[in-house]
Amino acid sequence: MSLPRGRTRAPEVSASVEAFLTEPLTATLTTLRPDGSPHVAPVRFTWDAASGLARVMTVVTSRKARNVLANPGGRAVLCQVEGFSWVTLEGTGTVSDDPARVAEGVKRYAKRYWSAPPNPPGRVVLEIAVDRVMNLNT
Repeated sequence: MSLPRGRTRAPEVSASVEAFLTEPLTATLTTLRPDGSPHVAPVRFTWDAASGLARVMTVVTSRKARNVLANPGGRAVLCQVEGFSWVTLEGTGTVSDDPARVAEGVKRYAKRYWSAPPNPPGRVVLEIAVDRVMNLNT
């Protein structure tokens, strides 16, 4: 998959960070509500180092999707923690119902978590074009 529009390169991550982001763990996703207050939800996600995209499967009516849709160009943050190790992925969030993008998200989710994600009506993919990676002990 190519880089998101307007991006010249994906952020570089170390091999240990890359390995940490392939473990079948969960993370917290932080988006901002229309009033500016943070909304934090536990999620499963995938990381695509080649394109610099993190993907979360959800439904268009979820609070996280509605927050991103209400704030085009707004920030979204994932933080995966295990013990004293963590990685944070931060970038611009978008929501897509494009069948190809949703299918890519489903494929990557199934590979990471060893089973397909739920398939409720209104399923979308929330994509984060990551431009900042922070980590500790990974």
